[in-house]
Amino acid sequence: MSTGAPRPEWMARVLRTVEEEAHEAFAAFAPPVDPERVSAVLMLFSPSVDGGHDVVLTARSRDLRAHPGQVSFPGGRVDEGDAGPVEAALRETQEEVGVDPASVDVVGSMPPLFLSPSGNAVTPVLAWWPTPGEVRVVDPGEVERVGRVPVAELLDPARRFTVAHPSGYRGPGFEAGGLFVWGFTAMLLSAVFDLAGLTQLWDPKVERPIPEHVLSDWMRKRP
Repeated sequence: MSTGAPRPEWMARVLRTVEEEAHEAFAAFAPPVDPERVSAVLMLFSPSVDGGHDVVLTARSRDLRAHPGQVSFPGGRVDEGDAGPVEAALRETQEEVGVDPASVDVVGSMPPLFLSPSGNAVTPVLAWWPTPGEVRVVDPGEVERVGRVPVAELLDPARRFTVAHPSGYRGPGFEAGGLFVWGFTAMLLSAVFDLAGLTQLWDPKVERPIPEHVLSDWMRKRP
């Protein structure tokens, strides 16, 4: 791992706090003993040019069967050749958006979360990119878009709201970096910001519908 900007103190606080007091997201979405699939995602934060922090987010390919077009963290299935979720998250991030695993400072793993529609137990891996480089779409079959989104935008109360899904689902949402973030990714970002003590007061009573172009991708791939 290369040297660069020091890791923010709040990142260690996230792991310490999630061990001491389970956040409601991790308690509500604990996986079964033997999930159908096991995956990992990399929550990769980095310093930004304005002195703040960024996080790498992708928009999934609209041709994927699972969660087409949704904003996500880079990551994917834990393969048999992977040593575990951390190695899988780093490998997938390199394959999807070109981040060299040697340049990443892994802070640690959080408890897995279960996505019942896909039977997938997903381990979030928290990491710091001390000397960030280029992120790019390496595999367009998996990723349509990638960018480093300012954390300050995600924390801005004016950019936070409750997503109202036609299915009846209600959950946290963000509009940042030109992306509409909802579902698993928004839930995980919200939990990490809570655990880090970074969350600013926002109004969960403010609801926004999922944009039509985002919803149409979801509807098109429904079984």
